[in-house]
Amino acid sequence: MNSASRTTASAVVLAAAGALLGVAAPPASAATNCASPVYTRQFFANTTFSGTPKKTDCDSAIDQQWGTGAPATGLPRDNFGVRWTVTRDFGSGGPFALTAAAQDGIRVYLDGTRKVDLWKNVSTTQKKTVNVTIPSGKHTLRVDFVNWTGSANVSFAYTPRTSPDADTVKPLVPAGTSVAYDPATGRAKLTWAKNKEMDLAGYRVYRRLQGTAYGAAPLATTTGTTYTDTTLPVTGETYYYEVRAYDKAGNTSAGTADKPVTTADRVAPAVPADVKVTDESEAGGVRVGWSAVPGAVSYRVYRAGDAGGTYTSLGSTDQLSYRDATAQVGSEYFYRVSALDAAGNESARSAAVSGERRDDTPPPLVTGLTATPTAYGFDLAWDENPAPDLHRYVVYTGRILSDGEDRVCSGSQTAWLMPGDTSYRYETVPDGEERCFFVDAYDTSWNSLYEWTGKATVVVATERDTPSEPTS
Repeated sequence: MNSASRTTASAVVLAAAGALLGVAAPPASAATNCASPVYTRQFFANTTFSGTPKKTDCDSAIDQQWGTGAPATGLPRDNFGVRWTVTRDFGSGGPFALTAAAQDGIRVYLDGTRKVDLWKNVSTTQKKTVNVTIPSGKHTLRVDFVNWTGSANVSFAYTPRTSPDADTVKPLVPAGTSVAYDPATGRAKLTWAKNKEMDLAGYRVYRRLQGTAYGAAPLATTTGTTYTDTTLPVTGETYYYEVRAYDKAGNTSAGTADKPVTTADRVAPAVPADVKVTDESEAGGVRVGWSAVPGAVSYRVYRAGDAGGTYTSLGSTDQLSYRDATAQVGSEYFYRVSALDAAGNESARSAAVSGERRDDTPPPLVTGLTATPTAYGFDLAWDENPAPDLHRYVVYTGRILSDGEDRVCSGSQTAWLMPGDTSYRYETVPDGEERCFFVDAYDTSWNSLYEWTGKATVVVATERDTPSEPTS
C-alpha cells in the first residue's frame, strides 16, 4: 500500500510541476474497438477504476499471471485495476458456469448485476464458480480485477453447462436459410447463418417429397453452415428442406421454414405396351396402336423393313394410335413405339410388331366374254385381265330367271382357272338349253369385284340341238 501511495504522490508532483519541468501529461487512450466475443480491456492506475484508463486494448481470454511486476508500461506494480467488458449474443441462452480466480480481488457482473464478489487483499489465489442462467439474446459481462499488493494473477471463464439434466433449453431455429439448385448437376446447396449458442453441437438437414412428412432420421448432419445434397432424384418433382440446430445436451431446435426445390426431370416414361398393328386400307395405310403410359404427353412411332433393321421415325402423336399412310400395299413393316414426357425424356422403344397394308383393290371387270354354242355345249372366251397381281379366274354358269320385266342370271361357280387361261369349254348342257355365263377375277389378296360389288358382264347363249351324244 505504501508503494502505491508513493507512486500516486509522484504522479501528482510531476503533473503539478509539469509546466516548470516541461513534462507533458500522458494522453488519454485512443478509442479501441474489439469485435465480440473479444474483451475490451482497460488498465487503471488505481483500484477504483476512476479517471481515464492508462491503456485500452483487446483481450481474447482473461488468464494473466503478472506476478509482482506492473501489468503494462506506465502502471504501478501495486494498487492498479483492470476491467474487461464484452457484449455478445448468447443465442437461446441457458445455464452457464462463471468461474473466477484472482489474487487479489475480482468481481463479475452480468448486465450490471454482480454475480461473483471476491473483493479483498489476499496472499494466495482465491476461486469461485457460480451457476447462472443467461437469457436469450445479447448480454454484457464485466470483470473487474484489482491488485493491492504483492503478486497479481487473474482468470475468468464463462462456459455453458451441457449435461442433459442442467440444460433443457432448445437452440434457436437457424436463420437466413436459403437453397440454390443447379439443374445441370442436379444438386441443391443449402446455406444458413451460424447459431449464436456456445453449446451448439451442429445442424441436422431434413428433406421430404412434396405431399409427405419429414422422416425421423435426418438427410445429413454437419457442424458447418452449408450442405450440398448430391442425392436428389431428377424426377421433376418438388422436394422441401429444413434445418434444425442441436446442442451438446441433446436439445434440438424447431425446423426452419420449408425451402422448396423443383428438380430437373431426367427420368423417361415407361415403355409403351400392347402395341398392335391393324390394317386400314379403306383409310389408306395401317394403324399402330398401344396402351397409355403414365406421365407421357406424346408418343413417337418408328418403322423398319425387317425386325432387326434400322428404324426411322415416322412421326409423333398425343393419341394412342398412329396411322402410317406411307405403307405400301403388300409390304410387311415392323413398328416400335416410344413415350415422351413433358420434359422431353424419351422411353426405350417397344418390342417390334409387324403389320402389312392389305390390298383392297380387286382386279378390274373381266371383259370380252363370249359364249359360242357347240354341238356339245359352249366355248367361253374372254380378254386377259390386266391386274398385275391376278391370281385366279372363276367361271360362273347358271340359268336366267325372270322377275317381272327383269332377267337375272342365277349362276354358281363352275371352274377355277389359272391366270394364263382365257377360255373354257362348258359341255354339260342338254341340247337346246339356254345358259348364262360370267367370269370373275381374283388377285393374290383374294379381292374380287363380283364378291365386293356384285358386278359382272353376263352373256346368254343357247346350246345347239344335235341328234346324237358326243363321243370321246
